Amino acid sequence: MLLHPYSPNWVRQFELLRQELDIALQGLEYSIEHVGSTAVPGLAAKPIIDIDIIYNNGKDFTAIKARLESRGYYHNGNQGIEDREVFKRQTASHHPVLDQIPHHLYVCLAQSLALERHLLTRDHLRRNEKARLKYQQMKEAIATQAQQDRKRYALLKEELVNGFIDEMIQEERLLQKSDITERWTRK
Repeated sequence: MLLHPYSPNWVRQFELLRQELDIALQGLEYSIEHVGSTAVPGLAAKPIIDIDIIYNNGKDFTAIKARLESRGYYHNGNQGIEDREVFKRQTASHHPVLDQIPHHLYVCLAQSLALERHLLTRDHLRRNEKARLKYQQMKEAIATQAQQDRKRYALLKEELVNGFIDEMIQEERLLQKSDITERWTRK
C-alpha cells in the first residue's frame, strides 16, 4: 500500500533524524523543519519523512554539503527546483538511524520559494481540516489511479495536485498577513 494512515511514530522518526543531523551540522547556522504529509497530524501519507535543512547565507551551503557527505549522503542536485538541493543516502552507508528511517532530505536557502511552499502547505494543512480531508481524498484517488506505483503516483500528483497546493498557499499567505496586521493593530 502506497499511502498509510497517519502515525504519531512519524514525529518520533523525524526527531531521531533531526538529532543525527544536528550532530552532523554542529557549529553551523541552520534550522531543521519536518515538512510534507508526515508532518501533518491526521493526514495519510507515504511513510517517508520529508526534512528541510534551512540556511540563511549562501556561503553556508558548502559547509552543510561537506558535513552531510561525511555522514553518508551525496548531493543529488536541485532536481529542477531552484534553492532546494536534494541529498540522498549512499548505498554503502550503514547508519543505525539515517539508513533505517526512510526520508527525503532537502537543503533550502531561507528565502527560497521551495521552502516557503513546503512550510505554507504544511501549516495550512495542519490548521485547516477541510483542506486536509480534500488533500487526502485527492492523494487516495491518485494512488488508486497509479495502481499503487510510486513513480506513477509522483507524476500524477505533480500534475493533478499542484493547483490545489497553490490555492492553499495563497490562502495561507492571506491568513498570515491578516495575523500580522491584527497583531499590529492590537498594540
